[in-house]
Amino acid sequence: MTDDTALERTTLRRVAWRFIPLLMACYLFAYIDRVNVGFAAITANRDLGLSPAQFGFGAGLFFISYFFTELPSNLALVKFGAGPWLSRIMVTMGLIAAGMALVRGPWSFYVLRLALGAAEAGLFPGVVFFMSRWFPRQWRARTVALFTLSIPLSSLLGSPISGALLGLDGWLGLKGWQWLFVLEGVPCVILGLLLLPVLSEAPAEAHWLMPAQRDWLSATLVAERVARGEEPFRSWSLITDPRVLAYAAAFFGVTAGGYGLTLWLPLMVKAFGFSNALTGVVTAIPFGFGCVATILWGRHSDQHGERVWHTALAAFVAAAGLAACVFVTSPTATMLALSVAAVGIFGIRGPFWVLLAERFSGVTAAAGVALVSSMASLAGFAGPYFVGWFKQWTGSFSPGLLFLAALSLLGGVIVLLRARVERA
Repeated sequence: MTDDTALERTTLRRVAWRFIPLLMACYLFAYIDRVNVGFAAITANRDLGLSPAQFGFGAGLFFISYFFTELPSNLALVKFGAGPWLSRIMVTMGLIAAGMALVRGPWSFYVLRLALGAAEAGLFPGVVFFMSRWFPRQWRARTVALFTLSIPLSSLLGSPISGALLGLDGWLGLKGWQWLFVLEGVPCVILGLLLLPVLSEAPAEAHWLMPAQRDWLSATLVAERVARGEEPFRSWSLITDPRVLAYAAAFFGVTAGGYGLTLWLPLMVKAFGFSNALTGVVTAIPFGFGCVATILWGRHSDQHGERVWHTALAAFVAAAGLAACVFVTSPTATMLALSVAAVGIFGIRGPFWVLLAERFSGVTAAAGVALVSSMASLAGFAGPYFVGWFKQWTGSFSPGLLFLAALSLLGGVIVLLRARVERA
């Protein structure tokens, strides 16, 4: 091993250990607070009088406010700094998530879901942009994949916990679903306060690195930016950029499948006749496969320096798994098919976000990533809503899952078509 290689590894290992565990914990609890409404629905829908369509609509409203506030939030992060702004996001969303315990009916449910989406907006693209300022290109897919491991991990860990918290029903006069919201919202506030002293804005400010490490990392990242050039900054005008439109449409497809699965899976599993606690354990199974896929898919993408096919194939795997659910009936076969879908849904995230970030440069990357994230996030409304709509009008989850499979398939095709245009 050469001295330069040793310096690279020790430097990036130190950077990763400082940032990644805390950022993973932040997004893990943020994501739990985003989707724990699916578990709360097991008992809360009855208490609040919510129909399947009303629940799907309210669960999806999170993504409407998220869409409109994502870009302004990410631009605010560039202005105020990652530490202060990401801290603000975590604290406010934790308070609102805990406040979901105050829901009394459909309208208060709708209002708080809208507020939660606005509070969290900017967290994910802000972290992706932050990482692009700290990790060289050949390390980004595995790093982003490690961060996005929080998504399936949140359900792998959160599902059994959420199922167990429903068992607190009646303790201190609160329903089990109310305790679920409170006890899963408070950690976001605590983690938000921890972000301020930990996140440094740039390697030049990293006094926790040795001088040689700081100089090497700064020089490497500057050289990469110079080699790519600094793209003129644009914000809302990017909304008509073909790159933004194509990648937003592609990720919309897979994201719809992801949220349709995450938000409705507890109710699908509960329909097998399991107890609340066992529902939590069984629901976690596909997300265990998703955790493994997130790491291995991102690492494989970095090893081969390839993003397009790693993104498209993941979308096709997600489509195949979701479509297979339509043709099986037993709980075992259904969970196997959903586990295949989870491999694609979560495996895609590392290579996709690096593929996207590499299509922009400079501060424009923050706006580009935020716009794609916000536009694709509308799938978080469409996926749960249409699954709920199909379930209410047909009595079955199968048509909704087939709809999600078609969207994932289309997403993979769009990635390949866009790559062909860029090569031309």
